Amino acid sequence: MSPKLQPLGVAEVAARMGKLSGWTVIDGMLTKTYETNGWPFTMLVVGAIAFLAESADHHPDLVVTWPRVTVKLSTHDAGGLTGRDFDLAAKIDETVRTRLVK
Repeated sequence: MSPKLQPLGVAEVAARMGKLSGWTVIDGMLTKTYETNGWPFTMLVVGAIAFLAESADHHPDLVVTWPRVTVKLSTHDAGGLTGRDFDLAAKIDETVRTRLVK
């Protein structure tokens, strides 16, 4: 059994935020909204995020509307942000922002 993940400290979160573009921390969650080119692209973004999340065994909260998808990441069992959140955010950016959004 692997040890429970511990949330990152403020300095570590700030350092990791510098490596991500367009992400913010809102209510303790790493958050980004992707603007899409309409409903079909919104669904493609959701599908891509779902695939990446399932592959990482880490599941974000998603807010899905017609022209956008908002991603909210937090490691619930750790009670805050961990490296897993930042790793998944980077993978989501790499996959989604260059192919499916405005």
